[in-house]
Amino acid sequence: MDGDKVKGLSIGVNQRGVRNHNERLLLSMVLRHGALPGSDLARMAGLSPQTVSVILRKLENDGLLARGEPQRGRVGKPSIPMDLSPEGVFAFGLKIGRRSAELLLLNFKGRVIRQLHLSYAYPSPEVVFGFLENGIDTLMQELSTAQQERLCGIGVASPFELWKWHDLSGPAAEDFSSWQDIHFADEVAKFSALPLFVCNDATAACRAEHLYGLGKEYRDYAYVYIGSFIGGGVVLNHTVFEGNQGNAGALGSLRSTGPLGESRQLIDVASLHLLEARLVEVGLDPKQLWRQPQDWSALSRYVDPWIGETAQELAKAALSICSVIDFEAILIDGAFPAAVRVELVDRVRRYLVTQDTRGLLTPRIEAGEIGFNARAIGAASGPIFSQFFLNTNAGLSSV
Repeated sequence: MDGDKVKGLSIGVNQRGVRNHNERLLLSMVLRHGALPGSDLARMAGLSPQTVSVILRKLENDGLLARGEPQRGRVGKPSIPMDLSPEGVFAFGLKIGRRSAELLLLNFKGRVIRQLHLSYAYPSPEVVFGFLENGIDTLMQELSTAQQERLCGIGVASPFELWKWHDLSGPAAEDFSSWQDIHFADEVAKFSALPLFVCNDATAACRAEHLYGLGKEYRDYAYVYIGSFIGGGVVLNHTVFEGNQGNAGALGSLRSTGPLGESRQLIDVASLHLLEARLVEVGLDPKQLWRQPQDWSALSRYVDPWIGETAQELAKAALSICSVIDFEAILIDGAFPAAVRVELVDRVRRYLVTQDTRGLLTPRIEAGEIGFNARAIGAASGPIFSQFFLNTNAGLSSV
């Protein structure tokens, strides 16, 4: 497939992509609870069985829902659960990171069809958008013509004010700072007509956890994602809250204190770049932190102290977060192996017991489930969520 075909690709699914409230409501309920029969959906949604039946039939005809096996054992005729169709829609998701980029193709049920990876010394615009253009071409080949017509957009997860997050100098610094003048929509429009959805990378990770991970179990919670830099997200009323300027949940900017009492940010004391720097100090290659599949067992001498220090900071941050909104839980995830995540969460719980919690309701501390891929999956879910699921915070982000 050449670039012209990518650019001219039909976005037929978007012609019917604007669902009404009740359609979004039923799709969101199926996403959250799994396959359900119409009778259960009607009861949970407070709609009449006839109304739900009409909507389900329409969503099935549109290819968004698929019938499951009839459930027998109840009085009357067998009920037929309805589930999201994996073939319903597809989306691309790009994560722009400090050391690497990930591009993946996601289906309607949140499954990654295929993924591409790119490592670099730093993310220059030319390299990143070249990777996106060529990657879309490659991933498109995984889809039939009918499936290509169900592509609903491209999501990009990028750090807020990306051009500030570097320690480069000379020509490289100038190249990196050019991100300040980059308009994502204009760059992507050069090679694709698909709708573009851009959001903060940590917010994207939060959305992935909320849609496909442990986040389904909580109504209101804060989410922490630790990559090269720590960030976060906020979920209110079962929906990720992005804020008036798309920067809600900027937990990396929470105040902390340095060893000499100086004012610091959480990003300075609880990020993976600190572990990278320690490895460099002792003559080890920090790239091994990012190799897939991740295995940090040989680095325990350096990883364990980092976990301890980070856990102390997260315990203090958790209470600061909950002093504003009494979240049910704080979910913690990051670009590290599952064993590291489990140990980090366990230590945060232990440190939290020693904190001064007067006037606060202590939140649950739980481990996220998505892991390394959360930002890219969250990016791809942006176009899907925006067009097909219910945003219960609609209106809260506008003036």
